[in-house]
Amino acid sequence: MKLPRTTLILVLLALGLGGFVYFFEIQGTKQREGAQAEEKQIFSFAADDIQSLNISTNDSKVSLERNPDRSKKNKWLLKSPSQEVASNASVSYLTDLLVNGKSDTKIPTSQEKLSRYGLDKPQATIEIKLKNKEVRKLILGSSDFQDQSLYARKKINSNSSDKIEVLLVSKNFANAVNRELSEWKQEENSPGQPLPPLDLKPTPESKK
Repeated sequence: MKLPRTTLILVLLALGLGGFVYFFEIQGTKQREGAQAEEKQIFSFAADDIQSLNISTNDSKVSLERNPDRSKKNKWLLKSPSQEVASNASVSYLTDLLVNGKSDTKIPTSQEKLSRYGLDKPQATIEIKLKNKEVRKLILGSSDFQDQSLYARKKINSNSSDKIEVLLVSKNFANAVNRELSEWKQEENSPGQPLPPLDLKPTPESKK
């Protein structure tokens, strides 16, 4: 049966409208959600991109480097303050936070106001050197007023022209870096002690 011309036009318009709604509403929403999730990521590199880590706290300095011998079970080596095999569990706990950690809060500020967030005298600085020679830094300041998250600042390639933003990140970062030297070392005949589950997402700061 041949459809009337007007009916055929209406069917084609309906199909076209349905396609428009799908691509610009459904697909567009997925893309926007993906972009928002990516925006909340602290960093955009993968765990395998990390070549070395330098961790400075008020009490110690630790340098870790990826094991060049990929046939070995131990993926990381402790390079300083001593040279030995590193604990895979301790390093993985930190790298998981760096790769998957998110921040819902970004506070524009100035160099003069960093002391408000404990970032003028940070509790820890994590320097991440990537395989492509690029450098990232995460500087950890004080806890927020709810004592549920940490103020932090990230820097890319130590660029002084980076805009200054304060992030709220998980307090697990403090647990990951404030360790005794023995915790960075791989115990003999031990796969490493189990670590607490990661809370990758900080608690949003309540409005005052």
